[in-house]
Amino acid sequence: MLHLIPRAAAALAPRLAAPPFGPRGSVSLHPRPGLRSAGTEEAAMDRLAVIGGAGGIGRALCARARSQGTDVVVMDLAASLAAQPDTGERREIDLADPAMIARAFDGLGPVDGVVNLAGYMSPLAPLAETPAETLRAVLETNLAGAATVSRAARPWIRPGGALVHVASGLAHNVRPGFGPYAMAKAGMIALTKTLALEWAPAVRVNAVAPGAVDTAFLRGGTGRAAADAPTVDTSAYAAATPMGRMAVPEDVVGPILFLLGPDAGFVTGQVVWVNGGNYMP
Repeated sequence: MLHLIPRAAAALAPRLAAPPFGPRGSVSLHPRPGLRSAGTEEAAMDRLAVIGGAGGIGRALCARARSQGTDVVVMDLAASLAAQPDTGERREIDLADPAMIARAFDGLGPVDGVVNLAGYMSPLAPLAETPAETLRAVLETNLAGAATVSRAARPWIRPGGALVHVASGLAHNVRPGFGPYAMAKAGMIALTKTLALEWAPAVRVNAVAPGAVDTAFLRGGTGRAAADAPTVDTSAYAAATPMGRMAVPEDVVGPILFLLGPDAGFVTGQVVWVNGGNYMP
């Protein structure tokens, strides 16, 4: 059977010559005018789209990017956008709805980067006790939704730009009760690596996989509610972390911006694990 592999590769070559979501275009080896050179104090982008930009990490990312002179387009659920007033461009999106994803990206215009922070977690339960519709909803939102967002975003990402998916430490450090979410985020990492191969060299694709971050999502939120859940005791998370504390949104923002910027110009298909040393894949 091994003799068939070269033939299969030859048959696939024409299909892989260009990415399925748009032409690769030409790539300059020099920084684009919209980006400051690597090594400068701040590597600002002209324009950035953030899916899930109204959440805890999203708000911190948008604030940091704007402080560096970047025009940010915030995409999120309508309720989340309403709960977090923002003066910049806002677009309603729901990763469970492919038609809404298409509308959110319709006429977006060129961007230097796209960050997908959106996520949905069902109530914790053993996989054997998880209803089929719940499993389907989590996978469709977190994994199929991420793939659909990637397809919709690709035509707008300038050559030399980047896409960053935010996965989860649960993709590697699996825990009981988190089955659907862990499965979806592990799939997102495979999606990231696939797109990195298919979109190179025009667009880089990487992932950031945080551990527990002190946001409403950790404190009982599902990722589909605007209001924070009641605060819970996070001391156990901190005690289990070599760095001795919980992660905060800003701890995740730095790696995201690094992957978007010119200092990561030769980084694609990679996962940055942000967990304070809690586990080491």
